[in-house]
Amino acid sequence: MNSLKVILGAGESGVGAAILAQKQNFNVFVSDSGNIAPRYKEILTQNRIDFEENFHSESKIFEASEIIKSPGIPDKVSLIKSLKMRGIPIISEIEFAARFTNAKKICITGSNGKTTTTLLTYHLLKNAGKNVVLAGNVGKSFAFQVSENQGKDVDFYVIELSSFQLDGMFDFKADIAILMNITPDHLDRYEYQFQNYINSKFRIIQNQTSQDFFIFCNDDAVISEELNSRNISAQKFPFSIFHKVKNGGFLENENFNLTFDEKICFSLNINELSLQGKHNLYNSIAASLAAKILNISNEMLSENLKNFKGVEHRLEFCRNLNGITFINDSKATNVDSVWYALESMKTKVIWIVGGIDKGNDYQRLLQFVSEKVRNIVCLGKDNSKIRSVFDGIVPIFETSSMVDAVSTSYKLATSGETVLLSPACASFDLFQNYEDRGKQFKTQVNAL
Repeated sequence: MNSLKVILGAGESGVGAAILAQKQNFNVFVSDSGNIAPRYKEILTQNRIDFEENFHSESKIFEASEIIKSPGIPDKVSLIKSLKMRGIPIISEIEFAARFTNAKKICITGSNGKTTTTLLTYHLLKNAGKNVVLAGNVGKSFAFQVSENQGKDVDFYVIELSSFQLDGMFDFKADIAILMNITPDHLDRYEYQFQNYINSKFRIIQNQTSQDFFIFCNDDAVISEELNSRNISAQKFPFSIFHKVKNGGFLENENFNLTFDEKICFSLNINELSLQGKHNLYNSIAASLAAKILNISNEMLSENLKNFKGVEHRLEFCRNLNGITFINDSKATNVDSVWYALESMKTKVIWIVGGIDKGNDYQRLLQFVSEKVRNIVCLGKDNSKIRSVFDGIVPIFETSSMVDAVSTSYKLATSGETVLLSPACASFDLFQNYEDRGKQFKTQVNAL
């Protein structure tokens, strides 16, 4: 029987899958078409896992009984097409890892807010004494965590899931699924068809039964429309900040309330939340619903909603210099994230934007840009699309490095204004990832 597991991609996801597969006594081969980062190469070498970089040995890859594909590899790549033609199963690292744990899985996805909601959910459970592990698209990969925690007493995995990860999941089931919102993102990976992206996000509820739970934003028009045409087996818990819900979460008179069996079981004034802003209110309600489903006490829930620290690179305060505030929002890789960022700004803004466009519709930001942005500082190799939308609305300045972008922004800003890095784009033209972009921003800001 062929037990060869071929892992395509040697990043966090791929290397985690390789370690888990080896522990399960599979033959493992890792193949990456690019350079493997030194830290991951070291892990593979130390564990004596066979790997290659900078090319794919197709003859060996085609021998696989199953392919575990890293989420960053698109289906349109010729190798993936060839594998599908040969009928070789292709799954995600999440799908693979789920086979080797019986712990319950709390899964969070959405175009925006999923990282904050994931970290907050983990925070609420961990501090309430639950045996819980954080995994997925934030921190360590799910496969790595399953490998590390085998034989340990783990009751819950809190997993952030991207649409790319969901695409490779088939038998996987979330015990609690949280869907924050759906706005156009990554359309370059979905044939520029928004419905394809919507379908991907809704895979979060596949295989759920009446014993499972589905938490979703009732204020999101796309989600609401989709629910009209989908048969949902799980118990539904909507949340809203505009109207009451019978079972779920809602805002009323500056209190957010959680209701179960149509009765309010928890209430907290929103001014007491550690996370402020409308977008964070959604995050707090969603995470709190998951916590209450798992019987976290009101006392513990209230205490930990008040003491949670925010997410790095997401509307992160960096510094105030000569009255100018610097905010790192590098994680804002789509237009909707920037919409929330600009919506929360109380001062005039010098907006640093740009990178690899993912099919963005910048028109949605025109009102906020007209009202709040005084200057745009472009940071990217090709800013023509940004220019085409905002030329004539506000002055636009071109930069090609973080040093230049921060320096230019500081010169343009005056006391009482905010320099906001909120790129709306992927980072790979000039940076390794959004974390690298955010760290470079903070380094340059602190060097001023």
